[in-house]
Amino acid sequence: MVPRTYHLDTVLDPQEEERVQKCLLHPLECFLFGEDPEEGLAKLKQGSESSGICGRVFKEGETVYSCRDCAIDPTCVPPTCCHSYDHNPLNIMHASSGGGFCDCGDLEAWKIGPCCAIHDQGTARAEQLFRCLLRYVTEMLVWEKYYELPEDLEPRYLYLCVLYNDDHHSFDHVIYSLQRSIKCTQAVAQAHTALIDKEGRWIVKKGTVLACQEVNDLIEVRSNAVHISQEALRVEVLLYAVVAHQTFALRLGNWFQKIVSGEADPVHPGNHPVPFPVSCLISRTLFFWSLPLGARRIVYELIFCSLLMDTESKRLFAIEFTKNYDMLQQCFIFDYHDRSIFISSLSVQIFTVPTLARHLIEEAKVIKVIVGTIMEVLKGHLCDSNRFQFQGYNSDKFFRIHVIFHDLRYILISKPTEWTDALRTAFLEGFKAFLDLLGCMQGMEEVKRQFGQHIEVEPEWEAGFSLQIQLRHILSMFQDWCASDETVLLQAFRECHGALIHCNHRANQSEPTDFYMCKQILHIRPYKVSQEPVSIHLPISRLFAGLYLHLCRTGAIERLHQHASYDYTYLAEHSLRCLVLVAQVSAEMWRRNGLSLVSQVYYYQDVKCRDEMYDKDVLMLQVGAASKMDPNHFLMLLLLRFELFDVFNGSTSGKDQELLKQWNRLTEEMLFLLIVIIGERYVPGVSEVTKEDVTMREVIHLLCIEPMAHSGLVKGLPENSHETGLESVISKVSNFKKPGVSGHGLYEVKKECLPEFNPFFYHYSKSQHSKAEDSQKKRRAQEGTDQALRPPVPPAFCPAFSSVVRLLSCDIFVHILRRVLQRAAKDRSTQWTEAMVQRALHLIGQALLEEKSQLEAAADEEVAFDFSVKARLGSEHSKSVFQLLTKVKSLPALEGHSDMVKRVELYMCLAPGGWRAMNRPKALPSSLLSPQVAQDKDKAERKRKADAAKLHRQKIMAQMSAMQRNFIESNKMLYDNIFPGLQRERCVALGPQRGSTPAQREVLTCILCQEEQEVAALSQAMVLTACVQRSTVLTQCRGKALGTENASPSNSLFMSPELVVGTHTGSCGHIMHSSCWQKYFEAIQNTTRNRLHAELIIDLENGQYLCPLCKSLCNTVVPLVPLEPLTIDYENAEIVGQHLTLPRWILILLARINGLKSINHSSGEDRSDRACDRGNLVGFSDSIAEMLVVCATTVHRVGLETPPNELCPHVPTMAWNTCAFTIQAIENVLQEEDKALFGSLQNRQLVGLNAVIQFSAAQRLKSSQAVIQTHFTDMLAVLLPTISRENTPSILEVDFFHLLVGMVLSVPALYHEEAVELQPSAVSSAYNHLYILHLVTMAHLVQVLLTSGTTTTAVGFIFYEGEEARAAAELYITLTQLSSDVSGSAVAEGVKRAITPFLRCTALFFNGLTGVPPPVEISSTAGHTEALCSYLALPSNLFQLFWEHRESVRPLLQRYWSPPPCRYPRRRNHLIDLPADYSSLLNQASHFKCPKSNDGERKHPTLCLVCGTMLCSQSTCCQSQLEGEDVGACTAHAATCGAGVGVFLSIRECEIVLKASKTRGSTYPAPYLDDYGETDPQLVRGNPLHLCPERYKKLHQLWQQHCVLEEIARSLEVDNVMFALEWQML
Repeated sequence: MVPRTYHLDTVLDPQEEERVQKCLLHPLECFLFGEDPEEGLAKLKQGSESSGICGRVFKEGETVYSCRDCAIDPTCVPPTCCHSYDHNPLNIMHASSGGGFCDCGDLEAWKIGPCCAIHDQGTARAEQLFRCLLRYVTEMLVWEKYYELPEDLEPRYLYLCVLYNDDHHSFDHVIYSLQRSIKCTQAVAQAHTALIDKEGRWIVKKGTVLACQEVNDLIEVRSNAVHISQEALRVEVLLYAVVAHQTFALRLGNWFQKIVSGEADPVHPGNHPVPFPVSCLISRTLFFWSLPLGARRIVYELIFCSLLMDTESKRLFAIEFTKNYDMLQQCFIFDYHDRSIFISSLSVQIFTVPTLARHLIEEAKVIKVIVGTIMEVLKGHLCDSNRFQFQGYNSDKFFRIHVIFHDLRYILISKPTEWTDALRTAFLEGFKAFLDLLGCMQGMEEVKRQFGQHIEVEPEWEAGFSLQIQLRHILSMFQDWCASDETVLLQAFRECHGALIHCNHRANQSEPTDFYMCKQILHIRPYKVSQEPVSIHLPISRLFAGLYLHLCRTGAIERLHQHASYDYTYLAEHSLRCLVLVAQVSAEMWRRNGLSLVSQVYYYQDVKCRDEMYDKDVLMLQVGAASKMDPNHFLMLLLLRFELFDVFNGSTSGKDQELLKQWNRLTEEMLFLLIVIIGERYVPGVSEVTKEDVTMREVIHLLCIEPMAHSGLVKGLPENSHETGLESVISKVSNFKKPGVSGHGLYEVKKECLPEFNPFFYHYSKSQHSKAEDSQKKRRAQEGTDQALRPPVPPAFCPAFSSVVRLLSCDIFVHILRRVLQRAAKDRSTQWTEAMVQRALHLIGQALLEEKSQLEAAADEEVAFDFSVKARLGSEHSKSVFQLLTKVKSLPALEGHSDMVKRVELYMCLAPGGWRAMNRPKALPSSLLSPQVAQDKDKAERKRKADAAKLHRQKIMAQMSAMQRNFIESNKMLYDNIFPGLQRERCVALGPQRGSTPAQREVLTCILCQEEQEVAALSQAMVLTACVQRSTVLTQCRGKALGTENASPSNSLFMSPELVVGTHTGSCGHIMHSSCWQKYFEAIQNTTRNRLHAELIIDLENGQYLCPLCKSLCNTVVPLVPLEPLTIDYENAEIVGQHLTLPRWILILLARINGLKSINHSSGEDRSDRACDRGNLVGFSDSIAEMLVVCATTVHRVGLETPPNELCPHVPTMAWNTCAFTIQAIENVLQEEDKALFGSLQNRQLVGLNAVIQFSAAQRLKSSQAVIQTHFTDMLAVLLPTISRENTPSILEVDFFHLLVGMVLSVPALYHEEAVELQPSAVSSAYNHLYILHLVTMAHLVQVLLTSGTTTTAVGFIFYEGEEARAAAELYITLTQLSSDVSGSAVAEGVKRAITPFLRCTALFFNGLTGVPPPVEISSTAGHTEALCSYLALPSNLFQLFWEHRESVRPLLQRYWSPPPCRYPRRRNHLIDLPADYSSLLNQASHFKCPKSNDGERKHPTLCLVCGTMLCSQSTCCQSQLEGEDVGACTAHAATCGAGVGVFLSIRECEIVLKASKTRGSTYPAPYLDDYGETDPQLVRGNPLHLCPERYKKLHQLWQQHCVLEEIARSLEVDNVMFALEWQML
C-alpha cells in the first residue's frame, strides 16, 4: 500500500495527501480510539489523566520565557503557548535556538506553580500502538539494506537515485552537476537543490537500476571536478519501496507527534513499566545522527513527545544516552548539521533534572564520562609535556567541542542538599578526572619574551581562552558542590593540592639563593619572568585558591590534616609570575611578542574571565601573604619577581632611558599590586562581607566613572549562572534618571556612596581609572572641596587573612616608600613618575587607616602595628617618610596631588602612633590648619555676598515689572492710537479686497561659497535642496494597487479624493547658488562612485545626493522665484465687480475658451506634439529657467515613475500636484499636533513651502501655453458640465484642492495668443482667483454632503431657525431628495468640520502665492472657520454661495452619479496601535503561520506599522516578482502599502526596519523600552519591554513628515556600510 501511494519524485498534492490520510492514517486513528476519531478525541480531552508535562518541541526562533523567581535553573523555560500569569514575573524572554521542549508541568523544573492552566488536564494511554509505531519507524529509518525490505513488507522492484546534502558543495555547484547529469533545466535543478537543502536528500531519478546507476556515476564525476570540489556529492541508488516506507515512517512520525502534542492533549506511554524492550529501542534512537535533515527533525520531535514524557522511559533513555555519550559527541563534532536536530542536544533535557542528574552521577559516573569525553576529543592537542597546545586547531570543530562543557554545567546545576557515600565517591571520582583535565591546562601555551626582533608568526591563543571561558562557571560550580559538604571539601582540597604540587614539579627548578635587603635575608630560587617561560593559564592554582577560601569561610581549615605544613607562598609562585607578566606587558617590555599576548592580558583582566583568573591570582597572593611567611620576605619576593630588587636595594644605576622608563612603569605596577593585595577585601571569606556587598561596591565604582545605563552596568559585572545580583542593590546605591525621546535611562551614584570610591579599584582598566579619577576630581571641584582622593575605609580581614596587614608596617614596606619619595624629592624626571608618588601616597593612607582602626579596636599597648612610628624615623643616609612628604609637597609636578599630600601629613600628625612616639600630644602645625580654615571662611563670605546680590536683583526686576504695568494701564488710549493704520490693514488673500504684498528685499547666503546674493528675477538662481518622493501618508485606501491605474500620466491631471499616492516635495532649507550646486553635484557623482557600497546610501542614477551641510537626502533643487509685489486699485476693482458677476465671468471664460484655436482643434493624441511649443520665461534669468526645468523634470520622473522627459505635457500638472499634496501633508501634520496654521512651521518648512508654490506657479511660463490652456479647460469641465470634454470625472471622483491649485496656476494661460503675449491685470487675477475659489468651494460642499453617508434627521439634534441652518437643510434636501425633517444645525456643523481642512490648505496656498499676511486669529490659534473664510474672501455662511449663484451652479448639482469613494473629513492616518506589553506581540508572532509554507522552518514575522499586516520576511517562501526582480515579502508589501516606503517591526529582533526602495533600508530603535529605559535589539537581555508612547510618537512623526528616506540615508552614512545587505530580500 505504501509504495503505491507515495510518488516520491514530487511533493504530494492535496488529493494524494487525502488518500494517504484515508487509507493509511485513518485506520490507525480508529484503532487508537476504538471509535470515530473525532468523538474519541473529544472524550480523551475530557476524561483522561495527564502526565502533566507539556512536551511542546521548540522551533528555531520561537519565543520562550524564563522566570528568575519560579525556575530551578535558567534552562527551565515555557514557550509562548504556556505564557500565562501562573508564572509571574516572566522577566526574561528570548528566542529559542531550536530543540528542547516546554518544561511546563515538570515538578523538577519549577519551584512553584509547575503547571499552567493549559496542561493541568488529562491524557490517555496507547501502549500497543506506540510500541508498533516506534518499532516500524526506528526499523525503517535506520534500515541500511537499500536493495531489500524486511520480511513482513512487500517489495516493488523500482529504483531511485537519491542525492544527499553536504557541507562541501555550494548551491551553484549542485545545480551545475544536476543540469549536466540528468539533463534538466536550470529551474528544475534549482527546485531539486532547494529540496535537498531543506529535507537533507531528494530523488533526482526514478527508473531501472541501470538508469539510476548511470545518473549516480555522472553526478559523482561532475561534482568531483577540479573546478567544483575535491569531494564528490553523496548519491545512492535505493529500492523504491525502501524509500517509500522511510518517507511514510516520517509521515507517521508527524502524525503521531500531532496526536500526542498537537491539537489533542498529550498521549504518553504510561507511568507503569513499559511492556516492550525500551532499552533496545532507545539504543536504536541514538543512531539517528546518520539520518537526513528532514528525518532527524521528525524523529527528534517524536523522541520528545514519547520517551521523554514518561519518567521510567526517560530514566532508561538517560542511562543509554550516558553509556553512548562519548560516541554521540564524537559523531556530532565531525558532523556538519546544526545541533538543534542532533541527538546529543537532548542532554539538556536529561542532565538538568535534579533527581536524574544525581542518579547518573551515582550510578553512571556521568561527570567522569563527560570529562573523559573532553579529554578524548582534545587528546590530539596534547604535547610531550602532557599540556594542551592548540596551534593549528580547527575552529569549527573546536566550537562543537564547547557543547560538552555545556553538558558538564548542566549536570552541576542542582547542588545536592544531602550527601550519600555513593554520591561522595562518584563526585570525587569525577573531580579527580576534572583535575586531570585542568592539569593539561596548567601552564599550557607558555610564552617567552622576544628579544631583538619582532615575533614572525602570531601564536594562536583564542582556543585556550575559549576553554577558560567555558570552564569559568564550571570551576565555580565545582567549588560550590565541594563547599556544601565538609568531607568532600577537605578531600577535594587535598586532591587539588596534590595536583598543584605535581604540576609545579614538572618544570626544571634552579637552586635557591640568598638575597639581602634592610638586614633581611630571603632564601629562594631565582626566576625572571622576562627571561623564562611563563603561562597565563593556571586553572589548578586558581581552583586551589577558591577551595582554600571555602575552607576558611566554613571553618573547615581547622580540621585540615597537616595544614601548618603547607607552603602557600610556594604554591602562590605561579600566580605571582602571571601578575608580573601582566605588569611587564603593561610596561611594554613584551611588545615584540605581538598582539596575541596583549589580547591574552586583556581577556585575563576582562569581566568575562577575571573572576576565575585575575581575581583568583590576587587571592592566591593574599593567601601567601597571610601565611607564616615573614612580611618582609614576601615584599622581597615581590621585588625579585618584578625585577626591581636591585633598584630598591640601591645596587644598580642606569642611564639608559628605555631601561629607566621600564623601571618606573614596573614600580607603578608593583605598588598597584601591593595596594590590591592589602586593600581588596570585598570577597566573602577574605572579610566579613556578603555577595550583595561585593556587587554594591562594583556598581559604585562603575557609576563613579560616569552615569551608566542598566545594560552598561550588566556588562561591567561578572555573571554568575546568568545572574549578576544587580537588581537587589541598584536602588540602594544610585538614582535613576528616566530617558527622553531618545537615548536611554541612566543611573547616577548616590552622594552618600561616594566615600566608598577607591581610585585604585582593581577591576578598573587604565582608561576607566583615568576617567573615574577625572570625574571625581571634577565633582569635588564643583562642590568646592579639596582634590584629595583618599583611600576608603576597608572592612576588616577575617582571622585567616588578618596577617596580610603586617605588610603595611614591616621594614621593607617603609623602605619602599622612602625610596619612591626620595627619587621624587630629587626631582629628576627620568627617575620617578607622578603615578608612582600617587600610589605611594595611597599606600601611606591605607597604612594610617589600618593603624587607626586597630587603635580604635584595642588599647595602645595591645597594638603592634607601628607604621606611623617607623614613618617618622629616618636613617643615617636618608630622611624619614614624613620629612620626604614635606619636601615633595612643593614640587610643581605634584601640584595636582598637593591636597592628598596635605591630607596624608595631617593624618600622620593626628596618628596616635605619632603621639605615642613623642610621649605627648603635639599641637597641629598652623601651616596645615590655617589654609583650610581661611578657605572655609572665604567660601562662607562669598556665599553670603552672592545671596545678597541675588535678592537685590530680584527686587529691582519686580519694581521694573510693576512700573511697566502701571504705564500701560495709564496710557492705554494713547497706546491704541499710535498706529491706527495697522487696524485697517487688509487681511484678505485674494479677490478685489486682497491685501497688499509686503515689499521686502531678500538677501541669502550660499552654504557652499558663503557669498551673499539677493533673490531677484534676473539674477543668478538661488536654489533650495529638496527631496521629491511618492507618498501614501494621506491615502484613504491603504493597500490599493499603485500601478498603472493610479500613476499613469492620463490620471495626473485629476487627483483621486482617496489620495491613493501623491508626490511630496520636502526640503532641509539650505540654499546655494545654482552654479555652486552643479559643481558640488558633479563632484559628488564622481567621488561617490568609487565609495564602497555607495549605491546603498544614495541612488546616483536617479540624481540623489546628500545636502552638503546637514547630510539630508536630496534628489533635486527648487529655484527660489521672487514674489513680485502686487497693488490693486480698489476703486477700479469695485467698479469692475459691479458688472463682473460670477455668471458673466463664466460666460467670458467660456467665450475665451471657444476662441482659442489650440483647444478647439486639438485632441488627446497631439498634446505631446504641442508640448514642444515651450513658453519663454519673460522676466527670468537663464539660470532660473534652467533650474525650473531641473526641478519640474524630477517631480515628473519621480511622481509618475517614468523616464525623464521635460517635453511631456504632464510636467506642469505634476508640478501643481506636488504643490497641492505638499500643502495637504503640512496641514495634516499641523492639525495632528494641534498647532496654529501660521507661525508654527519651522523656518526650513516655511521656506521650502513658499519655494514649491512659486516654482509651481512659474510652470505655466515655461511650458507650452496651448497645453496649459487645454489642462485648464479639462479642469473647468469638472465644475461646468456645459463644457464637453472627454473622460471628465464626476465631482465625487476629484480632490478639489488639487483642482483649485491647478486652475489658479493655469488660468493666466487663457490670456496667451500665438502672436500676442498678454498677462492678466491685477484686478483680472483677483476676480479669477475669487470665482475659481467660489466654484471649487461650492463643488466641494456638494461633495461633502453627498458623501456624508447618513441621514441627518431631527432625532438627537436641536433645531434652531438660523439662516445658515435653514440654508444647509434646504441644500441637503435638494441634493439627497429626502422628505424627512433635517436638522440644519447638524448639517451645518458637519459641513464645517468636513470643509475645514480644505480651507486651511487653501489659506496656506494663497499665503504662499500672494504673500498677504494672515489675520492674527489664524496665526495665534489652530484656526477658526470664520477667520479662514474672511482671509479667503468667502462668506462665513458658505451655503450663501449657492443662493447667490444658484443659476450658475444648478448644472453642477446634477452631476454626481458615481459612488462616493471616500467621506469627509478624511481619516487622518496614523501608525497602528501597538500593545503596551511587548510579550503580546511575541505571542502574536508565535501564532503566525506563513501563508505559503507548511513546514516547521524558522520564520521572521514582521509587522507593517502602517497597515498592521503581518508578513513573513527573510524567507524564500514568500518571495515575489517586482519589476522583474525577486523581492522579499516586506519589499513587495512596501511597494503597495507605502509607494516603496515602509516602516516595519521585526518582532523577534525587536527592531524597526525602515525601507526606502528595493535596495535601501536601515534599522531604527524599537519604541519598546525595559524598566531601565533601554531598548533591547535582538532581545539579548530579555527584560520585559513596554511601549514608550513618546518614542512611538517620534517614529510616527518621522513617517508622517516624510523623513524616512532622510533617516535611512543618515543612518547608512554614519554606519559606514562595509557589507552590502540584500534589503530587497527582506
